[in-house]
Amino acid sequence: MNEVKPMIITDTQTGDKYTLEFDKESVRFAESRGFDLDDVAKYPLTKVEELFWYAFRKHHKRVDLLKARKLLEGIGELPEGFIERLGALYSKPFDAFTEKDENTAPFVKVE
Repeated sequence: MNEVKPMIITDTQTGDKYTLEFDKESVRFAESRGFDLDDVAKYPLTKVEELFWYAFRKHHKRVDLLKARKLLEGIGELPEGFIERLGALYSKPFDAFTEKDENTAPFVKVE
Protein backbone atom coordinates (compact mmCIF):
# COMPACT_ATOMS: atom_id res chain seq x y z
CA MET A 1 0.00 0.00 0.00
CA ASN A 2 1.41 3.36 -0.99
CA GLU A 3 1.21 5.84 1.85
CA VAL A 4 -0.05 9.22 0.72
CA LYS A 5 -0.03 11.76 3.51
CA PRO A 6 -2.80 14.34 3.69
CA MET A 7 -1.97 17.85 2.49
CA ILE A 8 -2.00 20.56 5.08
CA ILE A 9 -2.36 24.11 3.83
CA THR A 10 -2.28 27.28 5.88
CA ASP A 11 -4.04 30.52 5.08
CA THR A 12 -1.27 32.92 6.08
CA GLN A 13 -3.72 35.82 6.33
CA THR A 14 -5.87 34.13 9.00
CA GLY A 15 -3.60 31.38 10.31
CA ASP A 16 -6.31 28.80 9.56
CA LYS A 17 -4.97 25.33 8.73
CA TYR A 18 -6.80 22.92 6.44
CA THR A 19 -6.21 19.19 6.10
CA LEU A 20 -6.93 17.94 2.60
CA GLU A 21 -7.67 14.27 2.04
CA PHE A 22 -10.48 11.97 0.97
CA ASP A 23 -12.58 9.22 2.45
CA LYS A 24 -15.36 7.19 0.86
CA GLU A 25 -17.97 9.83 1.70
CA SER A 26 -16.02 12.68 0.15
CA VAL A 27 -15.39 10.65 -3.03
CA ARG A 28 -19.11 9.80 -3.20
CA PHE A 29 -19.87 13.50 -2.82
CA ALA A 30 -17.59 14.32 -5.75
CA GLU A 31 -18.92 11.49 -7.91
CA SER A 32 -22.53 12.48 -7.22
CA ARG A 33 -21.68 15.83 -8.81
CA GLY A 34 -20.27 14.16 -11.92
CA PHE A 35 -16.60 14.44 -11.01
CA ASP A 36 -14.29 12.05 -12.88
CA LEU A 37 -10.59 12.06 -12.00
CA ASP A 38 -9.72 11.35 -15.64
CA ASP A 39 -11.22 14.72 -16.58
CA VAL A 40 -8.46 16.58 -14.71
CA ALA A 41 -6.10 16.08 -17.65
CA LYS A 42 -8.76 17.12 -20.19
CA TYR A 43 -10.10 20.18 -18.36
CA PRO A 44 -7.34 21.21 -15.93
CA LEU A 45 -8.54 24.70 -15.05
CA THR A 46 -11.99 23.55 -14.02
CA LYS A 47 -11.26 20.08 -12.71
CA VAL A 48 -8.16 20.87 -10.62
CA GLU A 49 -10.25 23.51 -8.88
CA GLU A 50 -13.04 20.99 -8.23
CA LEU A 51 -10.62 18.29 -7.03
CA PHE A 52 -9.05 20.79 -4.65
CA TRP A 53 -12.47 21.76 -3.29
CA TYR A 54 -13.58 18.16 -2.84
CA ALA A 55 -10.40 17.50 -0.84
CA PHE A 56 -11.78 19.78 1.90
CA ARG A 57 -14.92 17.65 2.29
CA LYS A 58 -13.54 15.07 4.75
CA HIS A 59 -12.43 17.57 7.41
CA HIS A 60 -13.90 20.94 6.41
CA LYS A 61 -17.39 20.44 4.97
CA ARG A 62 -18.28 24.08 5.39
CA VAL A 63 -15.59 25.31 3.00
CA ASP A 64 -17.50 26.27 -0.13
CA LEU A 65 -16.20 26.33 -3.69
CA LEU A 66 -15.61 30.09 -3.60
CA LYS A 67 -13.43 29.82 -0.47
CA ALA A 68 -11.52 26.84 -1.91
CA ARG A 69 -10.97 28.74 -5.17
CA LYS A 70 -9.58 31.72 -3.24
CA LEU A 71 -7.22 29.46 -1.29
CA LEU A 72 -6.07 27.71 -4.46
CA GLU A 73 -5.39 31.03 -6.15
CA GLY A 74 -3.53 32.14 -3.02
CA ILE A 75 -1.03 29.34 -3.49
CA GLY A 76 0.14 30.93 -6.71
CA GLU A 77 2.31 28.58 -8.76
CA LEU A 78 1.39 25.07 -7.69
CA PRO A 79 4.26 23.07 -6.19
CA GLU A 80 5.63 20.21 -8.29
CA GLY A 81 3.53 17.08 -7.84
CA PHE A 82 0.61 18.98 -6.29
CA ILE A 83 -2.06 17.78 -8.72
CA GLU A 84 -0.71 14.22 -8.74
CA ARG A 85 -0.79 14.12 -4.94
CA LEU A 86 -4.39 15.33 -4.87
CA GLY A 87 -5.22 12.58 -7.38
CA ALA A 88 -3.47 9.98 -5.22
CA LEU A 89 -5.40 11.18 -2.16
CA TYR A 90 -8.65 10.92 -4.16
CA SER A 91 -7.81 7.35 -5.18
CA LYS A 92 -6.78 6.21 -1.70
CA PRO A 93 -10.28 5.18 -0.50
CA PHE A 94 -10.41 2.64 -3.34
CA ASP A 95 -7.53 0.75 -1.69
CA ALA A 96 -10.10 -0.89 0.59
CA PHE A 97 -11.39 -2.80 -2.45
CA THR A 98 -8.04 -3.84 -3.85
CA GLU A 99 -5.72 -4.48 -0.92
CA LYS A 100 -5.93 -7.06 1.83
CA ASP A 101 -6.22 -5.65 5.32
CA GLU A 102 -4.49 -8.00 7.76
CA ASN A 103 -6.48 -6.58 10.69
CA THR A 104 -9.95 -7.17 9.27
CA ALA A 105 -11.44 -10.55 8.50
CA PRO A 106 -13.87 -10.59 5.57
CA PHE A 107 -17.47 -11.29 6.55
CA VAL A 108 -18.84 -11.88 3.05
CA LYS A 109 -17.74 -14.83 0.94
CA VAL A 110 -17.53 -14.46 -2.85
CA GLU A 111 -17.74 -17.63 -4.94
